[in-house]
Amino acid sequence: MEYLFDQNWEIEPAGGATGEAFFAHSKEQKLFLKRNSSPFLAVLSAEGIVPKLVWTKRLENGDVITAQHWIHGRVLEAADMKNEEVAKLLRKIHRSKALLNMLKRLGKAPLNPEKMLMELSFRLSPDLQASPIVQESLAYLKTEVKYISHSEYVVCHSDVNHHNWMLSAENELYLIDWDGALIGDPAIDLGSLLYWYIPEAKWGEWLEQYGIALTDHLKLRMKWYVIAQTLHTIQWLKNKKNLDEADYWLRYLNAVLS
Repeated sequence: MEYLFDQNWEIEPAGGATGEAFFAHSKEQKLFLKRNSSPFLAVLSAEGIVPKLVWTKRLENGDVITAQHWIHGRVLEAADMKNEEVAKLLRKIHRSKALLNMLKRLGKAPLNPEKMLMELSFRLSPDLQASPIVQESLAYLKTEVKYISHSEYVVCHSDVNHHNWMLSAENELYLIDWDGALIGDPAIDLGSLLYWYIPEAKWGEWLEQYGIALTDHLKLRMKWYVIAQTLHTIQWLKNKKNLDEADYWLRYLNAVLS
């Protein structure tokens, strides 16, 4: 990355699993750099959902480097997720035609529940499928899948945990880390957020801020996707040998199914 800047800039890794993110800073400015970001980033920036895109450069080897403004602020705490600003930004994302059109142009097809269940059945390892709680979860998904069809497909972030929400010093809220973006039922994002952060007695109130009513069908869809996503997470953690955290999410499945 150093060759993109003069000697007045310092470049350092920004961490993360891919090793493709960096900070570049001089006395006057600080940028967040990423190698080979999706063209989707430009639309997210234009919609005000991520920090502003400053420039994009294509290197001789074909790599594309993007630079975004570095935001002075903080990551949201779990308690912040109940705030109206979170609901409004998620609503904006789910209602954005520009985001949806760009993902379609990039070749993303809608992820329907039948396809998700089929992929999950192939992905889970035999030892995990032997677990009683996993067997109960799969049985639930197979029984209920015919009841959760939904006609509205939107852009979903698919990982709305509070670490991916940033609040700037100017009180501008952003949702970052869009590598897992997909086209699907908005219940994919809503279920994760409500189950993780909002007491069930407050779900209706939070959804009013988002702009819809809590119905039995929405509750069913959210529960279905939360179970499916949790199974995906458990398998991913086991592949990474992170067994303690995998066990935590297995216990979480018990709570969701009860």
